Amino acid sequence: MLASNTLIGLREGLEAALVVVILVAFLVKTGRRWALKYVWLGVGTAVALSVGLGAALTFGTQGLEHDTQELIGGISSIVAVAFVTGMVFWMRAASKSISGDLKGRLDRALDLGALAIAAVGFIGVGREGLETAIFFFATTEAAGQGNVQPLLGWVLGLGGAVLLGMLIYRGAVRINLTKFFRYTGILLIVVAAGILAYGVHDLQEAGVLPGEALSAFDIRSVFLPGAWYAVLLKGMFNLTPVMSVLQVVAWVLYVGVVLTMFLRPLRPAVPVVPSAEPQRSPAA
Repeated sequence: MLASNTLIGLREGLEAALVVVILVAFLVKTGRRWALKYVWLGVGTAVALSVGLGAALTFGTQGLEHDTQELIGGISSIVAVAFVTGMVFWMRAASKSISGDLKGRLDRALDLGALAIAAVGFIGVGREGLETAIFFFATTEAAGQGNVQPLLGWVLGLGGAVLLGMLIYRGAVRINLTKFFRYTGILLIVVAAGILAYGVHDLQEAGVLPGEALSAFDIRSVFLPGAWYAVLLKGMFNLTPVMSVLQVVAWVLYVGVVLTMFLRPLRPAVPVVPSAEPQRSPAA
């Protein structure tokens, strides 16, 4: 789980870091440093709420009955997959225009007051924080109790995102965001497919979905669960030596449909040309 969680943490953290970099740079360059404290207030509130949500999900489910834990884990996995799917498609389309959109929102908020300025920072970072909290809970549930690799991966990924954000702000690093979000989006789709398969497994154990005993394959005799390659596939893609038919179907359908749509070229925006005003016929 170390590699996959590092990837998710880097991707989610960099999106939030870019929001902060754009807002701070806009205020500094336009001579409105007085508004920085309100942006940081909104960003800090979003981070605190995200950490609180992640902690509540992770520790609040301990001590519950097994079926209830599996039900919550399965639902959270599917919600996390829905979030990450929407996120990769949104960033695919918005990577070129995100700077202008954020600057426009902040410019309008400056005329409305401190609360509106804080709201821009809160909303910009809060969306990524919500996704991160739910994904953190889903990946830690998939890894199992006592496994610190998901937490370590998130720390490395988010720490790397903060460092990249600082370097981008200082002009020390330039990243082709379109390519970065495209390639990481492909990897995230495969990772999300594994989270979806694990969520299906949890719901099967909780008795919500049928077919837990109907295995698509069982290759434990040649694919030892403790081997390095098994640990790698489990940690990166949530693939295990034994998977039910429903798990495999969910994995294949998700990767096939979502990856095909993601790799489809974006249609260029067609400019709207105002129609010429019809000429009036001269009066008789």
